[in-house]
Amino acid sequence: MGQKPTVMSCALTLPDALYKELMAHLFPGDGDEHGAVIAAGVAQTPSGTRLIARDLYLARDGVEYVAGKRGYRMLTASFVTERIVSCRDKHLAYLAIHNHGGTNRVGFSPDDIGSHERGYPALLDIARGAPVGALVFAREAVAGDIWLSHTERLSLSHARIIGPRWRILSPAPSCGGKDVALQYHRQSLIFGKPGQAFLQNLKVGVIGVGGVGSILVELLARLGVGHLVIVDPDRVEITNLPRLVGAHPWDAIAFLTKEGRLPWIRRLGQRFSTTKVSLAARVARRANPSIFVEPVFGDFLRPEVTGRFLDCDFLFLAADPMPARLLFNALVQQYAIPGVQVGSKVRVNENTGDVVEVYSAARPVGPGSGCLSCNGFIPADRLQEDAVDPEERRRQRYINDPSVDAPSVITLNATAAAIAANDFLFTVTGLTLDSATMDYTRFRPRERQVTFDVPRSSGGCLECGARRCRGDLGPRLPMKA
Repeated sequence: MGQKPTVMSCALTLPDALYKELMAHLFPGDGDEHGAVIAAGVAQTPSGTRLIARDLYLARDGVEYVAGKRGYRMLTASFVTERIVSCRDKHLAYLAIHNHGGTNRVGFSPDDIGSHERGYPALLDIARGAPVGALVFAREAVAGDIWLSHTERLSLSHARIIGPRWRILSPAPSCGGKDVALQYHRQSLIFGKPGQAFLQNLKVGVIGVGGVGSILVELLARLGVGHLVIVDPDRVEITNLPRLVGAHPWDAIAFLTKEGRLPWIRRLGQRFSTTKVSLAARVARRANPSIFVEPVFGDFLRPEVTGRFLDCDFLFLAADPMPARLLFNALVQQYAIPGVQVGSKVRVNENTGDVVEVYSAARPVGPGSGCLSCNGFIPADRLQEDAVDPEERRRQRYINDPSVDAPSVITLNATAAAIAANDFLFTVTGLTLDSATMDYTRFRPRERQVTFDVPRSSGGCLECGARRCRGDLGPRLPMKA
């Protein structure tokens, strides 16, 4: 006999639409057992293995899901063969699915385990390195038995259903939530002790900690998020002080960088001014001394920086450059990490200086709900222009460079940050109603109006098509070489 596989754990992410279709198939109201297959992307992250449900194949009762030879029901050999070969060719994990009775507790029967141990070694050979496994669902629970190889086997710790309202499924109910620190008593009255504990266990990424991002960091820290990873390549300047939370003139070395100083003195001051990520980390720790913050002073597009965001539970994009927007969009789609692009905009007439348009915006992005590329928020001309080195862009007098006299006001930034943070809070704690949408929100203070834009998905889009839920073996991420 071969070596017995080592059993570890992994997690599963399911987009909301796929989960609802699966539940309707497994639990149509007849009290019987039904079958299906999920093709899933695989991501190996610092937090462990994550499976990302991409495609769902429903087995027809009596045709592809039939009476079993050693158990109650089984998938037919032809259905299994077709699906395992497809998963192999697409570099996706093969997950066979069925359901049991019950509500919030589920597990595999001895017949199920026997079937896995007889059949999965052969399926692994066909899959040529792609994982194979099984999931069993109850109405509010899921268990998994995942084989990475003949000697490495994973049990499913939990499944996360992502969409307007998150849900967490596990094999059995948890033993109860932690005690909530007194400082969180009032807000835990809204989403309960489990909700507060859930926030404490989240890792959230904030890309860009300027005017909007610095506010987001403070809001997330005060909500009780346990782990933040933040990135920004810039240092604090005097013109940033009215908009950066917690900023002090000392952070900008104002006595050296103020107007009137000789250029070399100003350059010296700018060289030693506080990095924006250091400032944001300081603000977060003051707001929540128990928080763990990873400040990354650098370029989000560098592979070693991007890699630190792959096991985040949620992403906030608060940076202007189009290459950062493209990479954020790719991460959301390929790794099924829900996110939101957030910012504010003041457009002025270049000739007269008159204000033309003012708004704050929050645009939720997730797999299956369209993407920023589909909706025209990553235009090719801007992407090409923003890809130019910043210093070269200034030499070319690129007038749309957001760092050159771009109007910005802290109240507009705060509105955008609050909308995004509030949506995040209600989504992850499950307080959002089932009828909620993932529409883009735009607040126009001049008109005192809030408008909602329905995101669209265009066929053939690389970002939310070929990338969607592929994990590590998806298309190359648009990072710098």
